[in-house]
Amino acid sequence: MNLYILRHGLAVDRGAPGFKSDSDRPLTAKGKQRLWRIAEAMDTLELDFDAILTSPHLRALQTAEIVAETFELRKKLVLSDHLTPTGSPRSLLEQITKLEPRAKNVLLVGHEPYLGKLVALLTSGHTHLALDLKKGGLCKLEVDTLRYGPCATLAWLVTPKQLLLMI
Repeated sequence: MNLYILRHGLAVDRGAPGFKSDSDRPLTAKGKQRLWRIAEAMDTLELDFDAILTSPHLRALQTAEIVAETFELRKKLVLSDHLTPTGSPRSLLEQITKLEPRAKNVLLVGHEPYLGKLVALLTSGHTHLALDLKKGGLCKLEVDTLRYGPCATLAWLVTPKQLLLMI
């Protein structure tokens, strides 16, 4: 299985007026524009997804929707509370393993520091590995058998700037 980890794009600043909670913060116009280009770069890389799981927080959902539209996968987009900043990695992994039909390529869209800690957990077995996934950054994990703990190899990690240079 391949897990692709994508951090949401540039969003309205935390505490900006007009947004009742952190989960209501949308992507900025620049964030949306960059995400369309990042999704195009992902397509250039010939990536393919059996499922897209996303945090329901607006900025992550908008990010996932842009990718889903680019890849014509709107029907494979699934909201997951386990990808919110306070989500449960164990429950997320259970959700992934229960996907039907069995997924070989899964895109996870969420937030930092949660995603960095998830990558650390799956590659090293603990969350102390320092990994900073930039907004719009993407990484690929190769997994033999998905489980809570060390089970993955970090195949690659690219910044949004690197992705944008691909198109």
